[in-house]
Amino acid sequence: MINMKLAEVLSHPADGIIAIVTQGPGEPHVVNSWNSYVSITPDGKLLIPAGFMHRTEKNIAANNKVKLTIGNREVQGKLSQGTGFLINGTARFLKDGAEFDMMKQKFDWARAVLEITIENATQTI
Repeated sequence: MINMKLAEVLSHPADGIIAIVTQGPGEPHVVNSWNSYVSITPDGKLLIPAGFMHRTEKNIAANNKVKLTIGNREVQGKLSQGTGFLINGTARFLKDGAEFDMMKQKFDWARAVLEITIENATQTI
């Protein structure tokens, strides 16, 4: 469920930040990554290398629902320059397999890969 504008945000040479939100036992937990780290699978999943993200992994083991915000100020938005998305989906951590190996080649520091299955993506600006 990756539309053209979201793909443009993720592939734009000017990097942007991603916020990944999981639900912890008491409160939400937020961790950040970079747009340039994200790979899109042929079936539209997002792959994000995880160097740490231990608390995120623990939260996902208990509740795999995630929210992400992804943006880039250089991509044309709805009304002006700059756009962003709110993504709702499910997540899991990969520690082996072809997708893990591919991401490990790109990011040798990755201990795991966060795989996001998008349920919906809404352009917010």
